[in-house]
Amino acid sequence: MAHPTRVGTAALAFSLVLAGCAQGTGSNGETPEFSPDAPLEGELSIMGFGTGDEIGQVRYDRAVAALGDVDFSLSEGALDIQAFLSAVASGNPPDLVYASRDLIGSFASRGAVVPLDQCVEAEGIDVDAFDQAAVDQVTFAGSLYGVPEFNTVQVVMANADLLSAAGITVDDVDGSDRAAATAANDALTRQDGGRLSVIGVDPKLPEFLPLWSHALGTDLISADGRTAQLDDPAVLEALEWAIDLYDAQGGFSGVKSYRDSADAFGAGNQLATGALGAMPMEHWYVNVLNESSPDAPLTFSTVKDAEGEPIAYAGGSAWAVPTDAENPAAACAFARLMTETDAWTEAAQARADARAESGTLFTGLLTGNTEADQLIRDELVPADAPAPWSEAIEATYEANEHTFSLPANPADNAFKTAWQDAVNRVLNGQQEPAEALAQAQTEAQAALDDAWATWDER
Repeated sequence: MAHPTRVGTAALAFSLVLAGCAQGTGSNGETPEFSPDAPLEGELSIMGFGTGDEIGQVRYDRAVAALGDVDFSLSEGALDIQAFLSAVASGNPPDLVYASRDLIGSFASRGAVVPLDQCVEAEGIDVDAFDQAAVDQVTFAGSLYGVPEFNTVQVVMANADLLSAAGITVDDVDGSDRAAATAANDALTRQDGGRLSVIGVDPKLPEFLPLWSHALGTDLISADGRTAQLDDPAVLEALEWAIDLYDAQGGFSGVKSYRDSADAFGAGNQLATGALGAMPMEHWYVNVLNESSPDAPLTFSTVKDAEGEPIAYAGGSAWAVPTDAENPAAACAFARLMTETDAWTEAAQARADARAESGTLFTGLLTGNTEADQLIRDELVPADAPAPWSEAIEATYEANEHTFSLPANPADNAFKTAWQDAVNRVLNGQQEPAEALAQAQTEAQAALDDAWATWDER
């Protein structure tokens, strides 16, 4: 969980840098021209991307080979938002930036990145091949500002032995029946000497509030990205339900402390050791469990809404071209090469080969490119995977077919900070849910109104 003060400080710094960028400090604000006839040469500087594994390395090597006359310069590691926006504001940006999709709306509204409609046309990028929720996250004011990469979805992960001993199944903890999940939480939770020894159901707050609110039919923001909906009764109901799960286990602080003490990426993870009943988690954690705890008594399912339908809150990254980029043609070509179907299938083959060599299972890859996802599943994911991994694979791909996202808006970061700070205040016992969400609604709407007013006046 992020500390409220730290999040607020980071958000303030982010907003200040964005404000400088919005004023065009040192930038001429020109949209680069994307042309199919532009020479692919010169230097291509990229910020926020690294080749840390075979999925990144194979695609990068392939793109470098295809752009043989281009010299590459990588600023590896996670994107430093302030450094990027300062570079744009000073008129010396990278040619390409790799960023979380939920930042693209703010970048676009402040003039830090440019529309990619010409880029898509010049390079023949098939936007229809991408997951629609991913495209929605990088579409602002009717224009595409990012080329999506990867998709992250949530899957319910549970200890099958604990469920069986409590007389329940994974269907009781998938969120479709909140009363059943509450009862399951009570049945699974264990205290030893007054201390928590088994976490029952962990709803994973604050990060999954959008998931639980969507399960009740309401998103945190309107479809046009202009109106905060944090005080909607369904959002309050979702938050109160999740808080009640923690309270029934002695409070969030005890759950978090016990959660944080586990060896989450090793054999001592809480699902394998029987210290956790169930939780939603990003699908990539399936591979962690497969590597560290291949024989653990696990079971998997999709998260479901109140109607029993699968849902997943899509996340991921995107390639975007900054304002004043000196080599937009190479940047656009590189984005295409990194996200096209052949690149993903070659990278997935390398991942499958590596896992076969290590004696572990290849459980698939969610790329953000639906065509690539299907080919990878059909050709590389074993159809005869043993249980429970067959369940995990099925849940992952089913979740990926039922994704939603929050729309891009000009106050992305401030909006996210408002609702996450509200949840943190409740978790820390500083406010009751209704009061916290009412405050967040005021803060979020003010940020949205200011940001949209600036955009509408452009």
